[in-house]
Amino acid sequence: MLLLHGDEPLLIEESCDAIRPAALQHGFEERIRMSVEPGFDWNQIHEQSQSLSLFSSRKLLELRLPSGRPGEPGARAITEFCDQLPPDTALLVIAGRLEARVKQSRWVKAIDKCGVIVEHYAISADRLPGWIRTRLKSRGLNADTEAVQLLSHYLEGNLLAAAQEIDKLALLCADGTLSADQIMSSISDHARFNVYALVDVCLSGNTPKALRMLDSLRAEGMEPVLVNWALTREIRVMARLAAGLARGKSLAQLFRAYNVWTRRNAIVTAAVKRLDAPGWWDLLQDAASVDRIAKGRAEGDVWLALERICLTLSGVETVFTEQSV
Repeated sequence: MLLLHGDEPLLIEESCDAIRPAALQHGFEERIRMSVEPGFDWNQIHEQSQSLSLFSSRKLLELRLPSGRPGEPGARAITEFCDQLPPDTALLVIAGRLEARVKQSRWVKAIDKCGVIVEHYAISADRLPGWIRTRLKSRGLNADTEAVQLLSHYLEGNLLAAAQEIDKLALLCADGTLSADQIMSSISDHARFNVYALVDVCLSGNTPKALRMLDSLRAEGMEPVLVNWALTREIRVMARLAAGLARGKSLAQLFRAYNVWTRRNAIVTAAVKRLDAPGWWDLLQDAASVDRIAKGRAEGDVWLALERICLTLSGVETVFTEQSV
C-alpha cells in the first residue's frame, strides 16, 4: 500500500517509474490502471483485490486521484482495502498536492498505518541548483557554476521543463561539458523562455523593445498569467534587494543571498535604483492586481495592465489602478 502525492508532478512520475520495476521483481506482473473521474465506480478496487489475476500470481493497482479528494465512497473503499489487505494485490494511489485537512482524513491515516506515504515537496530556489547539477551528472554532463545558475534562473518553478531541457542538452552536447554560452544559445530557441527575456529587457531600461516583445507575446497567444508570473517573480527579488540596501547591506551580499547570477548583475544593479523599497512593494501589489484581472476576479484590460508593469520596470513612471484598465 503506497500513496504518492505532492507539488512536483515530475518527481511523482519518476517515483512511479521506480516503483513499477521493483514491484515486478516481487512478482507483481500484472498492472491495472484506474483514474478517478466523474462516475468512477469505487467497487473496482474491491473487485480487483478479490479476483484472480489472468496473467500472474500478483497484480499492482494504480489509482490516480487528480483532485486528491476521493469523496465518501472513495474514502470508504480505500480504508476497507487497508483494513483487509489482500496478499496478492498492491495498491498505489497517485495524487497531486493534498491539503492539510485531507492529510488528516481517515483514508490517508489508513494508508499511513498499513503502508507508506511519500510526499514530494516543491524544490525551493536555493535547492534547485543542486538538483540541476545532480540531474546533469546523471545524464553525463558537467556544467560550470555560471551555467547551473543560468538554468536555475530560467527554469525555476518548472521542474518538468528543467528535466526536458537537460535531456535535450544531453543530446546536443557531444563532449559532455556545458558552458553558459551553450545553454543560452539552446534555450533562446524556445518560446517559453521569451517571458524571461522580456523581464531582462525591462530591467535593462529598453522600453520600446519591451513593449514590442509584450505585443509579440500577446500575438503568439501567450497566457497573460504566465507573463505576469515572470514579472512578479522579478519584482519580488527587486523588492528584497531594495529592502536590503535600505538596511545597509551591499549589493554583493544581496546578490549572493538571492542567487542573482553574474551575467545579470549589471542590469539588476541599474534597475533596483529606479524605485525605493516601498516603491518596489507597491509595484508587487500592482502585479497582484494584474493577477486578479487575468483570472477574472477584477475588471480591466490585462494586457494594458501588463504594459504598465513593464513600463514601470523599465523606468517609466505610471499610475496603476485596477479601475483604470
